Amino acid sequence: MSAPDLLSHALRAPVDARGFSMGDWDLLLRQAQHAGLVSRLHHVLAQAGCTESIPAPARWHFEAADTLAARQQVAVHWEIGQVRRALEGAGIPLILLKGAAYVAADLPAAQGRLFNDLDILVPREALAAAESALLLAGWHATGLSAYDQRYYRRWMHEIPPLQHVQRATVIDVHHAILPDTARYRPDPAKLRAQAVAVPGLPGVRVLCATDRILHSAAHLFHDGELPHGLRDLSDLDLLLRDAARDVDFWPRLVTRAAELELGRPLFYALRYVRHFLETPVPEAVDAALASAAPNRVLLSLMDTIFTRALAPMHPSCEDRLTAAARMAAYVRAHWLRMPPRLLLPHLFHKAFLSGDAREAKPA
Repeated sequence: MSAPDLLSHALRAPVDARGFSMGDWDLLLRQAQHAGLVSRLHHVLAQAGCTESIPAPARWHFEAADTLAARQQVAVHWEIGQVRRALEGAGIPLILLKGAAYVAADLPAAQGRLFNDLDILVPREALAAAESALLLAGWHATGLSAYDQRYYRRWMHEIPPLQHVQRATVIDVHHAILPDTARYRPDPAKLRAQAVAVPGLPGVRVLCATDRILHSAAHLFHDGELPHGLRDLSDLDLLLRDAARDVDFWPRLVTRAAELELGRPLFYALRYVRHFLETPVPEAVDAALASAAPNRVLLSLMDTIFTRALAPMHPSCEDRLTAAARMAAYVRAHWLRMPPRLLLPHLFHKAFLSGDAREAKPA
């Protein structure tokens, strides 16, 4: 194949894998490993009936990735049970976010999904009680600096990550999906109000279909670090295709985006999920989101940035503008998350007093 982003090509047109050379498979695997998508790619190839095209030297990479993904999903189910029991004693409802929610609800987006942590949403007024309950269950704050601890607790939409002392699993406890200082501020009470119960998991809820898509979009386009940007786009692709089976899904999604002030992130999410993965989106949705779209100049700039920053983080997918695009995505995310009076001192501190600004998660 001549396209440098072979991974996106394989995800949107898996049948083309039947014509891949050994060199193509080698490059495809390298890109997929950097993007955290080896197991997801294997699922896509299997659904297209193309696994027989995988050469023997590459097959064990896919099998190993599937084994890891399966073990992680078993671990996620176990951790969900532990967190539920910890919060249950404090009378705090458990709402799962992102990957853990996909696994708990048995969504297509759980296929081949790898995890770094487990994300939950609790009411702001229950944060202290939730943290205390999790501390008693063995989760403790990780070794962040005093500055980062203050940053989380004062400005972020979550408390510092909690890591279990025995299992080393990490929980991110959110009270909102975007920081209080962000330009867009979806009301977390509205998200909690429409959360849905998970069949077979008493006491566990996940965001409704529209809200988990909007959360995924908001997270992706407000995050300055995009090493797994294509994985998040693949999540969105699967979430959208699954939800679109309901005939009234698209109007509900657009209406909900306006209600939660997330029209612009949704616009970008739909634009780039189509660019990379050719996700089917009705033309009527584009028209409905026209008021949320940026002007032509800004859109051209965003295309320059995100068509590069969301590609697999592998040298084969880079050009002379890629490094600048990634830095622009990093700066843009901070600009959206904090006003200048807070952003400039924060970036100064991270750049000159805390080492590389991109190493610490709060940045």
